[in-house]
Amino acid sequence: NILFITIICLFFISQSAFAEKLYITDFFKVTLRTGPSLQNKILAMLSSGQPVETLRSDGDWTQVQILRKGEKLKGWVLNRYLISRVPWKLQVKRLSKENSRLKEKLDRIENELNKTTTTAKDTSQKLKINNKDLNKLRREHELLKKGAANYLQLKTNFEKTTSTLEAAQASAQKLTLENERLRYSRRNTWFITGASVLFLGFVVGMFMGKRQKKQKSMYYS
Repeated sequence: NILFITIICLFFISQSAFAEKLYITDFFKVTLRTGPSLQNKILAMLSSGQPVETLRSDGDWTQVQILRKGEKLKGWVLNRYLISRVPWKLQVKRLSKENSRLKEKLDRIENELNKTTTTAKDTSQKLKINNKDLNKLRREHELLKKGAANYLQLKTNFEKTTSTLEAAQASAQKLTLENERLRYSRRNTWFITGASVLFLGFVVGMFMGKRQKKQKSMYYS
């Protein structure tokens, strides 16, 4: 019987480990008494999941200490009502809270991803327009070099076109770098999103596995 084996293990552990942090077992209201017997007076009722500090053992009983209304209260509890693991109720509450936190984080990441995608599209469109204008300036530049008869006029037009061309090239380069940064940011965002989903699946899978294992153990016991 798994319950019997658990009680025996807790008994031997309690003999050697003092000041250990234990918990009131799952789904119980446990009495805290003035002494190690059922005839002793009840000091308080302890709820499942309440942490207690062990002080010493006496047979089937363990003296524990709890914090109540800012003061320390000592009493005795049967060993079979004490466990070293965090109760399932508290684990479920903690996992549910973590699941909600991860969901909120995933929603924020998706929103940022949508914004990044929109910005990347706008930047790509601007880059195409800029390249079109740049090609136009290059053609005009070639025409000025070949077709101008007046040297001074050619020089003036050439310098003006060259200046405009350099400014357009700088703008195109800037837009290209910005587009690359946005693409890199989008890849990192997808990676973070995938990692968060995998971690959430791992946590939920681990929890469900423990629950199934416990249910099977309770079934066969």
